[in-house]
Amino acid sequence: MSSQLQISQCLKISVFIFVLVSVSISVVESITSPSDVRALQAFKASIKSSSIPSYSCLGSWNFTNDPCAVPRTYFTCGILCDGNRITQLSLDSPGYIGRLTPLISQLTELVKIDLGNNKFYGPIPPLNSLTKLEILILKFNYFSGSIPPSLTLLKELEIVDLSHNVLTGALPESISSMNSLTRLDLSYNKLTGSLPKKLPSNLIELAAKANSLSGSLTKSTFDGLAQLEVVELSENWLAGAIEPWFFLMPALQQVDLSNNSFTRIEIWKPTDMNSDLIAVDLGFNSIEGYLPANFAAYPLLSSLSLRYNRFRGRIPLEYSKKESLKRLYLDGNFLNGSPPDGFFNGGASVSSGSLGDNCLQKCPVSSQLCLKSQKPSSICQHAYGGKPRS
Repeated sequence: MSSQLQISQCLKISVFIFVLVSVSISVVESITSPSDVRALQAFKASIKSSSIPSYSCLGSWNFTNDPCAVPRTYFTCGILCDGNRITQLSLDSPGYIGRLTPLISQLTELVKIDLGNNKFYGPIPPLNSLTKLEILILKFNYFSGSIPPSLTLLKELEIVDLSHNVLTGALPESISSMNSLTRLDLSYNKLTGSLPKKLPSNLIELAAKANSLSGSLTKSTFDGLAQLEVVELSENWLAGAIEPWFFLMPALQQVDLSNNSFTRIEIWKPTDMNSDLIAVDLGFNSIEGYLPANFAAYPLLSSLSLRYNRFRGRIPLEYSKKESLKRLYLDGNFLNGSPPDGFFNGGASVSSGSLGDNCLQKCPVSSQLCLKSQKPSSICQHAYGGKPRS
């Protein structure tokens, strides 16, 4: 019996030692890097405590506990860890108010930062030590100042969304070196100057809507962008001509250049009739000349807006025969003659749009396309040098 008792006691001691070792290993593995902890403390301290609800991610951050400890009692959201390093800082959006501390640069293993839909203000600090960063989302805040040139040193960045802030100044020319960048959104800021001389070669989406960008669209800026699908540059001060090369970019699908100051456009048919172009909006510019009939040669085009420009002459017959075209807005120009019968005899595929506010004759009032009345004869005669509409 004594030997069995000894064996039993040995087993209990072994189990206790195993549990103790396991716990010790777990504790060692869960200890967050001290520099990461200091960076998180500085990050939270830079945010007004009155803007941190108890139910929020930051409300759960209690630094008497280890941020990367598992299971999570505190730090229930807002961060992700890999071992003892913080790899993601992704906050909820209760409206945190504060500055983005420069000490965030100590989180050198960060892959993602998402602080969107809050009330951060002040400049974006230098982030050049975050060499592994792939995603940066600071949208819908109040960041001000210029886009830090150091941002372009982050060669792993794939997605940058700085939209809906109050950023000023020009886009850094060094942005061309960001070869991993696929999506860039700078919309709704106060950026000025022209587009960079060269955009990143792997860009898929470019959005800079509602800024004060000026200058023209140059071929060198877009040269080699074989993957570019979306261009959103509406509500700026861009001017000059939209040249044929632009719509021939091989992957282009959606283009919005409305509400600018373009004056001329030239459209060529796509090479081998091969194009993914789906939607084009060139409305509210100052484009003169005749409507470009070659838009009808783009096989997938379903939405075309050329409204409120200075186009004149007849509506191309090709538009009424285009089977893929569902939305067509040509209102607010000086188009004359009679619109093609194909728009009204049930053969056309156009289901929404407008031909109103032009100088057209015989636009059936029974058609939704003709709901806006045409311009007065006096305005049309003046536009055509005093000659009557024909």
